[in-house]
Amino acid sequence: MRPTDPRRRLQGVTKTTQNTFRNPVDAYAQPSFPEQDQSAPGLAQDMSPTPDHGEDTYVGSGRLADLVAVVTGADSGIGRAAAIAYAREGADVVLSYLPSEEEDAQQVVALVEAAGRKALAVPGDLSQEAANLELVDKAVEAFGRIDVLAVVAGKQTAVEDIADLTTEQFDETFRTNVHGLFWVVKAALPHMRPGASIITTSSVQAYQPSPSLLDYAPTKSAINTFSKALAQQLAPKGIRVNVVAPGPFWTALQVSGGQPPQARPEFGGQAPLARPGQPAELAATYVHLAAPESSYTTGATISVTGGMPTP
Repeated sequence: MRPTDPRRRLQGVTKTTQNTFRNPVDAYAQPSFPEQDQSAPGLAQDMSPTPDHGEDTYVGSGRLADLVAVVTGADSGIGRAAAIAYAREGADVVLSYLPSEEEDAQQVVALVEAAGRKALAVPGDLSQEAANLELVDKAVEAFGRIDVLAVVAGKQTAVEDIADLTTEQFDETFRTNVHGLFWVVKAALPHMRPGASIITTSSVQAYQPSPSLLDYAPTKSAINTFSKALAQQLAPKGIRVNVVAPGPFWTALQVSGGQPPQARPEFGGQAPLARPGQPAELAATYVHLAAPESSYTTGATISVTGGMPTP
């Protein structure tokens, strides 16, 4: 069954919001989940259960009024949750995603516009330098500047034996997760003013690597370290750089190769909260790091892992 028109999903925000007091253990579905498999990069609307990106739950309060936010991986998962939250906090949003994710991306465009903000969709493969440059060029052409750069897009494909991990996959994972970050940040910086914020996305995998993610886990360590070095470089310019390190989150990435098929039904059950996180549960973190309220926070990593320890 296809989800409701995203414009109509806004009607549910008064029923429960991100501020509703609740037990985090049973706030969302716990494993086991139905067996499911999608071709990469996957579509959120075809998952069971459908992830919560905040479509019906996130309520803004003007914390990003009239800012311009660029979000990579904005079609689904964590990027989609950040884009929805940014719009409802008052920002215009530039959405980056793969061309094959157009259907999911257009739902996010509709949600941004339903929040009364402008949306600019820029499909492209961020493992290629030219796509990163095009993303920044189109954002600046449309809005004149970039106030928030949230780099969420990533490639994750589980391979259980190093003998089966190809050089092509290893290279593509690094090009998407690390090279893409370098390219988009370098292109965006000339268009960012003091007070602007860069938010990158690491992972619990940087600290507790899974044996099947031999290429992915080290990219997340690299993102964390790159961001901390960049934060020191940009601090005198008044531009902040921070990192979000998610744990197991229920996104299309996991059911389209990010986890081995046999691991998907119990995904997230290993966390102390006994379930995977939902993208909506990360939205407030991306908002906080983008908002002026966190003006003394730079070079930090905020772990959102359901209780899985990180340094």
